[in-house]
Amino acid sequence: MEYSIALCDVNKSFGGRRAIVDASLSIPAGKITGFVGPDGSGKTTLMRIMCGLERPDSGAGQFWGIDIFANPEQVRSLTGDMSQNISLVEQLTVKENLLFLAKSRSVPYAQERVDELITELNVEHLCNTLALHLNTDCKLRVSLAASILHAPKVLILDEPTAGVTLAARQAFWQVLERLSATGMTILVSTHYSDEAERCHHLVRMSNGRLLSCGPAQTIVHSFGLTTFAIRGPDLLSLKCQFSGIKEVEQTVIFSNTLYVTGKKCDGLLSAVRMLPVRYHIEHTSSAIAASVAGLATHKVPA
Repeated sequence: MEYSIALCDVNKSFGGRRAIVDASLSIPAGKITGFVGPDGSGKTTLMRIMCGLERPDSGAGQFWGIDIFANPEQVRSLTGDMSQNISLVEQLTVKENLLFLAKSRSVPYAQERVDELITELNVEHLCNTLALHLNTDCKLRVSLAASILHAPKVLILDEPTAGVTLAARQAFWQVLERLSATGMTILVSTHYSDEAERCHHLVRMSNGRLLSCGPAQTIVHSFGLTTFAIRGPDLLSLKCQFSGIKEVEQTVIFSNTLYVTGKKCDGLLSAVRMLPVRYHIEHTSSAIAASVAGLATHKVPA
């Protein structure tokens, strides 16, 4: 397997707090790698270090054969970063914004590149719309177009679909899958379990440490755990109820959903089956949903 990025023993602290601890990993080329874990676990910092956007305190890194920390500007020139919240000029149309950004970045054949992306990302209907009038769903796709104008080798996305509709999320991920198929390496952090499931490769983090990284399905099957996502009334009481079951390892409420993760056993299954019909229950055979909701199935020291 070809790797686009590799880190070895990388550490980073902010004001005495260890944000990244002894991180060593390799990122497959041309694949979508998802970063999951609780808020503050180090996902964003690690992605930024990989792409020369954040300098570590120690360690080594390679980006397509380039020393990341000796040549950060060169690495950044090969990176698309949608996490920077690309600013659009509200008084310009979508096409005018993309042309302005392409020319300001000295993108070769700017007009042709903009036309290509407009077609590729299915935003033809937005070409003449002022940025001022774009809703959140439309801004997502236009921001993606802006971040890949220079045809980067690696694209980083920090929770890109937060706050958009389900339909927009699904359409956005279809675009990411097409970009990955062209050979682009994509790094994406997410709080949505369905998005994590669509990644080829997963990195699970907690307290700045890597819990596991590798092919998504390998990680899923390595835990032997099962997760139930439960929606309905009085989730706090339900959380306490499930926490009292011996085989349950983690319970957490994220948004309007209670995630219950535990070993596959009759006790857990029986408790779920006995829930009243007013509860909506989804079952997944993985620990991904729990990880995305902010869980770590291994206790890791800070």
